[in-house]
This record gives sequence, C-alpha cells and structure tokens, in this order.
Amino acid sequence: MLIRCVDDLISLSVDSPPDAQALAAHLRKDDIWVEVVAGIDSVVAQFDASTIDAATARRRIDEALAEGIPPPPGREKLLEIPVVYGGEYGPDLEDVCRELGLSFDEFVTLHTGNDYAVDMVGFTPGFAFVGGLNKRLNVPRREQPRQRVEAGSIGIADGRTGLYALASPGGWSLIGRTPYALFDANAVDPFSIQAGMRIRFIAIRAEEFSQ
Repeated sequence: MLIRCVDDLISLSVDSPPDAQALAAHLRKDDIWVEVVAGIDSVVAQFDASTIDAATARRRIDEALAEGIPPPPGREKLLEIPVVYGGEYGPDLEDVCRELGLSFDEFVTLHTGNDYAVDMVGFTPGFAFVGGLNKRLNVPRREQPRQRVEAGSIGIADGRTGLYALASPGGWSLIGRTPYALFDANAVDPFSIQAGMRIRFIAIRAEEFSQ
C-alpha cells in the first residue's frame, strides 16, 4: 500500500472501491481525523496540523493498518432505480446508440441487464459514480460539457454510469432520467445513494415518470 503525507493530508492507495470504503470506515473510528474521504482507488485522511504533527498522524495510520482492515461492508441491500431512457429524458442516447452500433432496445437491455455497485460519491454533492457498466456501452465523456444537467439525470462515460442527484454542469452522455428522489432536503441523510450500495436500473415508460 502506497502512503503519501503532504501538509495536513495522508493519502493511501488501495486496490478497489470496496477496499477504499472499508479502509475509510476503519479510519473514521479514530477521532484524530478531521475528515476521511474514500475515492475509487485511494483514501485521503485529513488531520489538524495545528494540533498534531505529520509524524503522529502517520503513526496512527500505521497502527490502524496493523489492527487489520475489516472486510468491505456487505451489499445485501439492492436499490431499484426506475429510468426513462432516451427522448427528452436521455437526449444523448440516440447518438450513443449510433456510435456503439446498437438499437435503442439493445442498449436498454444491456444497461438494465445486471446489478451495479456505487464506487464513489463526489464531484458534486450526491453525484454517484456507479461501476460495472457493460463494456459494450463504453463511451468517452462529451467534448462539450453542458452548463446544466437536470437532477435525476443518468449518464454514462469512461466505463461508469453517473447519477446526478442535483442539477449541475456535466459532461457525461445523458441516456435517461429517474423520477426517484436522489435528494431530499428534509431527510436526515438528504442523499439516498451512498458508496457501496448495490443498484439495479429498471426501464419505465415516459408516461410513468410523473407517477
């Protein structure tokens, strides 16, 4: 495991998103850290450099690693996300299908054909990076990002599916949109998608969106 320490941050490399989530959860048990953030293949722990020095922080990392990292959290819960594919809800899907040589139905069948795992949440608040995209659906990011992508939009890029919990700029190819509430300001935890969750996409008709 590669460990880097810079100013008030320590970065640790890991092999996979589940490993990152497990390590981050383990480190959060120690109140020395201001924040611990899990990425795709790394974990960053921030400490208060005004109260402890880098050597002390590094020693706490070594102690935590010596204890052993618990296995990644279980992914028993499966969240089904309804999606209207194409049309006004997925304005890039027609171009994506043309680029990939797939029909609309073939694309939807492939995208809904397996379960996914949320690798990371970030970029913008609540944005979910979802791994496990079928290799036949791999496309790059758009050359020209949009200034505004509507909340609930579903995009694909670079081997992943992205879920926009909030309206924001974005450069992913938009294939659909979900009516599922990815953000609820009144909830204790306002974002319904968390790293490590299992997800399945379910195709619905446009007339079902408002229901």
